[in-house]
Amino acid sequence: MALHFGAKQMFSYDPEKSSIDLTEKYVNFSKGLLSFPLNVPGTAYHKCLEDHKKALNVMLEVLNKRLSSPETHQGDVLDHIIKDMKVENFLTEEFAVQLMFGLLFVTFDSLSATLTLAFKLLAENPTVLEDLTAEHEAILKGRENPNSPITWEEYKSMTFTLYGTHAIPAGWAIMAVTSALQLDPNTFENPLAFNPWRWKDVKANVISKHFMPFGGGMKQCAGAEYSRVLLSLFFHVLVTKYRWTKIEGGDIVRTPILKFRNALRIKISKKHT
Repeated sequence: MALHFGAKQMFSYDPEKSSIDLTEKYVNFSKGLLSFPLNVPGTAYHKCLEDHKKALNVMLEVLNKRLSSPETHQGDVLDHIIKDMKVENFLTEEFAVQLMFGLLFVTFDSLSATLTLAFKLLAENPTVLEDLTAEHEAILKGRENPNSPITWEEYKSMTFTLYGTHAIPAGWAIMAVTSALQLDPNTFENPLAFNPWRWKDVKANVISKHFMPFGGGMKQCAGAEYSRVLLSLFFHVLVTKYRWTKIEGGDIVRTPILKFRNALRIKISKKHT
């Protein structure tokens, strides 16, 4: 879901019209990233490289079609990239395709896991869901038109949904194993517990040293703000318009990257207004 949404915004991808399943290609690419680099048929690494090429070819084909029909405009990210290609020498066709692949990977890898984790943890922690819903329903009540789109001010008011950013001082060099920092019981009491309220009392200097979900410094994840905005807007619609219950699955494993041993199955329905 997250990848299809991101691909639609990126280059108007329609999974029903495409001969290539991008989700499958990205899954295989992700599995091969941390595999043993043995490039022979049958290995995860070989599959990773092959599906990486196939995904790039899909995007290159779309790019070439747009370049051959300059009058065609879809209003997506690719339109802006093509516009910039006319004035920026470094923006070659190859660079543009790699850029789209990288930006789309952000939507697939981190957002898919985060959304799955949110469905699981919110279903298992109704008190958290109650506070989250109250925050977003307050936004709706404060509008003159409840059906109007979310404004930037409303997005920034989601203090329970979104924890604020932090600045890395100039000149700092940071090399950290973020999973070790974020799971340190000396810093975060009971670090494996789902406790969003912990962020209300934690000090800024503790956050800057021990909580880096998007990295830090000059190499912070390029998709950081995109991820924050998309997740916040998704939760706004989710908790104000829908309810769900967990059926089964969603068992968490850490390698140390958080993954799921099996699929999370939920039952979702619209709220009655």
